[in-house]
Formats: sequence, C-alpha cells, structure tokens
Amino acid sequence: MPAKAEFRDRDGTEVAVLDALVGHADEGLTVLDLRARVDADIDAIETALEALQSEELIRTDREEGRLRIYPDDRVVPDEPDEEEPTLSERLAGLVPEWLWP
Repeated sequence: MPAKAEFRDRDGTEVAVLDALVGHADEGLTVLDLRARVDADIDAIETALEALQSEELIRTDREEGRLRIYPDDRVVPDEPDEEEPTLSERLAGLVPEWLWP
C-alpha cells in the first residue's frame, strides 16, 4: 500500500521506504527488512531514514532488543470505508435503469 499522495513528492528512496513501512504499519520493519524491500543500497536507505525522521514522518521503537521502524499515522492512507459503493454501484447510478441490467 503506498503512502498518502501528499507525502510522495520526495526523493525516490524516501518514497520507497515510506511505501514499505506503510505496507507493514502494524508490525513495523527493521533496517534489514527495509533493505530487502527497497531497491537501494544501505547508505541511501539510512539517508532516507534520517530525512524522514527529521520531518517526523517515521517513528522508532525498540522491541526485544530490535529497532523497529513505523510510519507516522498521517502517512498511512485511511482504510476504505466499508459503506463506499462499488464501481458497479456507482456506474448504475450514472446510467438509466433501463440500460443497466
């Protein structure tokens, strides 16, 4: 799952790190996990993490001796509304009933 659009106007590695973190927002990722998911060398990932942390777009937590990295809540897109109409329901509302089976 990609980060919110307003956080995507950044360096490519920063966006890739945010996207990886958003995809694992609940459990967080270690630096090794990020290295496996982001196509960049470790120096570029560390630079991206420093930039994101300085802008408070990520947070860290040490669990069982491991440093885990999480996206800030404002970076994570809202869950889709359960009541949101499906595409076919939206199309049905645009087309006269006699044309829609």
